[in-house]
Amino acid sequence: MAFLDSTVVNVALPSLGRDLGATLAQLQWVVSGYTLTLAAFVLLGGALGDHWGRRRMFVVGVVWFTLASVACGFAPDVELLIAARILQGVGAALLTPGSLALLQASFAEQDRARAIGAWSGLAGVTTALGPFVGGVLIDQASWRWIFLINVPLAAAAVLLAHRYVPESRSPETDHHFDLAGGLLGAVALAGLTYALIAWPEQGFASAAVLGGLVVAVVGAVSFLLRERQRGPRAMLPLTLFDSRAFSVLNLYTLLVYGAFGGFLFLLVIFLQNVVGYTALQAGLSTLPMTLLMFALSERSGALATKIGPKLQLTAGPLCCALGVLLLRGVGPGTDYWTGILPGVLAFGAGLTLFVAPLTAAVLAAVAVRHAGVASGVNNAAARAGSLLAVAVLPLLVGLTGDQYEQAAPLTAGYRQAALWAAGVLVAASALALFICPHVPLDRAEVRRQKEEHLPEYGRCPSS
Repeated sequence: MAFLDSTVVNVALPSLGRDLGATLAQLQWVVSGYTLTLAAFVLLGGALGDHWGRRRMFVVGVVWFTLASVACGFAPDVELLIAARILQGVGAALLTPGSLALLQASFAEQDRARAIGAWSGLAGVTTALGPFVGGVLIDQASWRWIFLINVPLAAAAVLLAHRYVPESRSPETDHHFDLAGGLLGAVALAGLTYALIAWPEQGFASAAVLGGLVVAVVGAVSFLLRERQRGPRAMLPLTLFDSRAFSVLNLYTLLVYGAFGGFLFLLVIFLQNVVGYTALQAGLSTLPMTLLMFALSERSGALATKIGPKLQLTAGPLCCALGVLLLRGVGPGTDYWTGILPGVLAFGAGLTLFVAPLTAAVLAAVAVRHAGVASGVNNAAARAGSLLAVAVLPLLVGLTGDQYEQAAPLTAGYRQAALWAAGVLVAASALALFICPHVPLDRAEVRRQKEEHLPEYGRCPSS
């Protein structure tokens, strides 16, 4: 539900934009309001799960998320829709890290990488499946059903969790939760997002943009000072970043998910408003990407366990970049089989290569007792990357107002955005190849390297 709703809205943007009379900036907030609170509070959600019980917080998150989804489905105007999306992101922040931490705590060591691979693959599948599901619901009913469909899904999730999922918690977790840290992080992200979205229409020198940037800087500095002061009791323990592997992998996550989220935001709008696809056709066009991930992600995780994740983390973004460049040339009259499908397949192959190994490598870089916080940090990095990309891409390519409904400016902006996305993906590949240290996913090898204090496990030499 959480990953599906991060992308299902994209295919609905043209429809709900016309229905509610929204500008491009408001459409950006429909997407960014959700990712903003998800990125800001996912760390707190992980910590709460570690202390109060991961299954309990997972269920609370599912219920919260569903109530906010109902509010989205019945929103009478775009302002209330944005407010409900912000609340929806809080629910996602509670359930997302809990789901991954439950796997990390519940599976035996030799099975953990495959379980995490399946989790990563299904998360990626639902993220990619969003445009298809949204297309079906929009064409057959209304964009409102992309939110209301969460009600039966949530009922099934809660029942299954109570019946089959064991409770787990970390006895070492401090019960003094860093709510202020979460709020400061949200303020910093909100200020930066507001400034980037307002910039194209109001200009850099406007009070809105400068004020947003000031809020972002003050919020970020205050957040870091507070987390440093609280030490191990912080929402984001800065000592986690003593691991060079953990630090580099989260920067890598920020880049790849930023490129993915930003490009997909414009791709589904472009397919409908320029190429002339219906919402369903736009969703179906990316379905092969979903099928690839569904079929091969678990095997990708298992392969990374045997050979290490570096090769897949390097090759995956390059395949995605190739897919983006192939899709850059799409236009009216482009044949799907020769003009769109090759790019979709290349992009899907790239995602299949790196998504599962990335998640497993991030968790392998920290102790198991920090599973909730580590998964929260990585989820925050992924959502923050997507959030900032959706906010900044229209600024970089010069799209404002209602230009998303006009073929000429949207085409020019889309093609520039494709170049930006490809460049970021290549940079992520270089980061994995040249800077990221070796992270063994085989637990026996992890223990051996810890005992020998080898730097390639991911520790900085000074630590």
